[in-house]
Amino acid sequence: MSLALGLYRAVTRLLEPLAPRLLNARARQGKEDASRIGERLGQPSLPRPPGEVIWLHGVSVGESLSLLPLVERLRRDRPDLTPLVTSGTRTSAALLARRLPPGALHQYAPVDGPRAVAAFLDHWQPVAGVLVESELWPNLILEAEARDLPLALISARITPKSARGWSRAPGAARRLLAAFRLILAQEPASAARLQALGGRVDGLANLKLAGEAPPHDAAAFTALSAAVGDRPVVVAASTHPGEEAAIAQAVARLSRPVCLILVPRHPERALDISSELARDGRRPALRSRGQMLDARTDIYVADTLGEMGLFLRLADVVVMGGGFGPALGLAPVGGHNPLEPARLSKPTLTGPDLSNWEGVAALLVEAGGLQVVARPEALTPAVARLLDDPDAARAMGEAARRAAAEAGSVVDGVFAALTPLVPAAPARRARQ
Repeated sequence: MSLALGLYRAVTRLLEPLAPRLLNARARQGKEDASRIGERLGQPSLPRPPGEVIWLHGVSVGESLSLLPLVERLRRDRPDLTPLVTSGTRTSAALLARRLPPGALHQYAPVDGPRAVAAFLDHWQPVAGVLVESELWPNLILEAEARDLPLALISARITPKSARGWSRAPGAARRLLAAFRLILAQEPASAARLQALGGRVDGLANLKLAGEAPPHDAAAFTALSAAVGDRPVVVAASTHPGEEAAIAQAVARLSRPVCLILVPRHPERALDISSELARDGRRPALRSRGQMLDARTDIYVADTLGEMGLFLRLADVVVMGGGFGPALGLAPVGGHNPLEPARLSKPTLTGPDLSNWEGVAALLVEAGGLQVVARPEALTPAVARLLDDPDAARAMGEAARRAAAEAGSVVDGVFAALTPLVPAAPARRARQ
């Protein structure tokens, strides 16, 4: 074991007794689920089901939701396996509670302390572990390897900054990557960085390309459609601080009345958003407060979880958030998933900060289904063009849908690559 890994394991062993206090402090700040702190310490809140469990982990919303098509495929083709999905954020837990298929379970991932990790693995005893994107937690990985638990790193992504960080501890990086029996990189650049760190990359697969259109409540759609009336709808999806006011200003400059629906990435920011818009002379309505969308509402803050599919379906034009940070002098976010509106044939605009979605964005831009604008003020003419030319908007949306459909076959390859890592189905074992 490298010196860096040995030091990490020693330090985390010493500090782990402080984890409950830290987690409780985070819970008081709203960053942890106070009722499920035990899960973060490796103490399950659910019994282990009979049979075999396959464990899948995605740290936050995007990563964990990218696992849903694979979980659904496992439930369909391997009903003998119980998928256990872990994540690390309250928002991801709330969304997974709504969208995991029957028979799949969710728990919070344990902190990367030796005792928490051991307790988690002791209870669930998975037959394989599937980690998504860049989850290289040393205690978790090494403890799984010590138990001969097959691990896969799927849709693996490593930024230049992360690669530089790991390159300062090359022995640790090489040792951790060697613990994975399967590595499928998200795109060629990540594959090259992982290989430079000593990993064996077995191919490419980006799970964020897979999936269906987000679900929606048909009755709610009918009610909101009636409330909007004849006005066109612009939906600003997954927005971050600074973007809401900038997008609202861009939409306000349009020559026609428009209903703007803001769907913040973090719904708990709704009151801050409302206050900021009020300072600009706007009168937003907040969905979480039961405030109604009506003919006089020009900005509707959709600060609820699990309703993205509803609001995207209402949209005539979608503006994806997370891409305008640097243009506003703010920290970069890296963009958000433009495939969600693409699957619903929605013409979509976004900002230039797309580092988390470079490959997907390039695919959609090339197909003509996504337009990147340099600054929020450039949204005004771009939105106006789409609202003034419905045929062009429909063509753009259809191009996006076709590109998203062509990209969606990635789950077949991932499922096939994982098959050798898990035990055969009982019927097949009986024939052997």
